[in-house]
Amino acid sequence: MVVKLNAQCSEVQKYYDENSELEWQRLERHPFEMPLTLYMMEKYIRPGNRVLDVGGGPGRYSIHFAKMGCDVTLVDLSPGNVRFAMDKAAEAGVKFAAHAANCLELDTLNLNEFDHVLLMGPLYHLKEDADRKKAVEQALHCLKTGGNLYASFILDFAGIIYDLKNGGYVEQDFAEGTQSAQLIADILEGKDYTGPSFCSSRFSHQDNILPFMAQFPLEKLHLFGQEGILSVNELELMKRSEGEISCWIQIAKRLLEVPELLALSEHAMYIGQKTG
Repeated sequence: MVVKLNAQCSEVQKYYDENSELEWQRLERHPFEMPLTLYMMEKYIRPGNRVLDVGGGPGRYSIHFAKMGCDVTLVDLSPGNVRFAMDKAAEAGVKFAAHAANCLELDTLNLNEFDHVLLMGPLYHLKEDADRKKAVEQALHCLKTGGNLYASFILDFAGIIYDLKNGGYVEQDFAEGTQSAQLIADILEGKDYTGPSFCSSRFSHQDNILPFMAQFPLEKLHLFGQEGILSVNELELMKRSEGEISCWIQIAKRLLEVPELLALSEHAMYIGQKTG
């Protein structure tokens, strides 16, 4: 399949083609994101459900839901990610359909309706409002009425959390006149950040997520931080005993939807039900 690309998409595809394994390992380096996210998703997703994973990368979530017994289809811009995901699926003993395709052109794949659509990547790589709107519309076109959309955002405070966790960067990153100084300014002004990052990215101010999602035929079910309260102290927590870690995960689950704590996460997820 030929993937149609503009310059921004080409940059994103190149990054993931070259870093599929690194992206797979990301959820090992950051071990709290996936269990907390699945805790919320599995309030709704059941064995036998049809799940479309748009921007599913190297397949962590696709493989998980295939193991659960769901009928899964993965779509990702990066052919490298798709190949990597299929190899990992084979290792795990599961199968699912997969397409290398642009999330803005899902209608060209002739997909049927799904019970659940995951949009966990496109909205933090598409910078333009029109493209982000179209990505959601394309995802909703594949979602049955009454089904759920799971949309992820990178929060603009994530850049600061990174420097809080990883010493030795803040002096150079946030000096006056740097791009990271612009990040601070955007946070203070309530703007999304679209400056330089690991590749073409848009970091969302948390107050902008619900107004963006309100333009679609969706009933909000949840908005939560995917790492909960644990991201800032993640490296220290990983050194603790299994019992201590388990207790902190349970505490984080109870606090996931407290609005005042959302900025302690690096990613946020909106879950909404399609109304018609």
